[in-house]
Amino acid sequence: MAVENSAENAAENTAENSVADSVAHTVRETTRPSVAVLGLGDMGTALATALLAAGSPVTVWNRTAHKADGLVEKGARRAESPAGAIAAGEVVIVCILDYADVAPLLAADGAGAALKGRVVVNVTNGSPAEARALADRVSDLGADYLDGGIMAVPDIIGTPSAFVLYSGAKDAFEASRGALDTFARSVYLGTDPGLAPLNDLALLGGMYGMFGGFLHAAALLRSADGDVTAFTRDLLVPWLRAMAENQLPEMAAQVDSGDYGATGSNLAMQVSHDAIGDVSRAQGVSTELFGPLWELMKRRVADGHGQESFAGVVELLHARERRA
Repeated sequence: MAVENSAENAAENTAENSVADSVAHTVRETTRPSVAVLGLGDMGTALATALLAAGSPVTVWNRTAHKADGLVEKGARRAESPAGAIAAGEVVIVCILDYADVAPLLAADGAGAALKGRVVVNVTNGSPAEARALADRVSDLGADYLDGGIMAVPDIIGTPSAFVLYSGAKDAFEASRGALDTFARSVYLGTDPGLAPLNDLALLGGMYGMFGGFLHAAALLRSADGDVTAFTRDLLVPWLRAMAENQLPEMAAQVDSGDYGATGSNLAMQVSHDAIGDVSRAQGVSTELFGPLWELMKRRVADGHGQESFAGVVELLHARERRA
């Protein structure tokens, strides 16, 4: 979904909130705030476990109470209600399945009154619009709001490989770092609460695109009784790494500038022969994953942009006027 920032907000977010300046590589040596964790699925449990391991005071609540048993054994305090958990935590982390359930959870049985003066950190997956609406609601209840996108699986929470995207109240982010930095690197994107979910979904879009390309490649290899494991280890991963490191930054700069001048093979050359599609069909491999991208490439050429680079296909996904 598009984030409809005003020009002023975009400038503010760009000028004062560069990602490079907001990545925490180590946990700050600050007093750890007390933390409430609402929702103890695999991810919520992993977050609470990391907080406990770092020495943070943690209160937990889950609709199915027995899911807190293991955390209580590790030192967590069990709350009987969301309101009880919120009252015990300066930072309130919400990690549940459905974004639509977050606001009712924070308003149930006195929870809303308990929120005053707290920092709500919602890491439930949602949209930019949902994040902004929830931020307004939380603000009305007297609390600060941060939306978070966890770029990790539960098993790597608390390791250097995990990072979490945050957006929302900057002062609240800084005040909460003693807790947030315990389970992942913290990346602050700006004051607009919608930035974290937008970037989260953009990263997932890139991930699923890569996975789709892998599945097509794997199907081709398997159609010829190839060793997919060896192919992936020895050829595909090094190839993708090299392409990502060398090509993506250049393509990103072209998307930002709107100048799609080709420095290598242009789009017309790339679509002049459908070798991938032809061989796939000959091998009995579906082109359902690759085909839509190929059609977009051909459309871009048909629209008169054959001399441009592959990056210009973005204009068929999100049209905008070129910058001066």
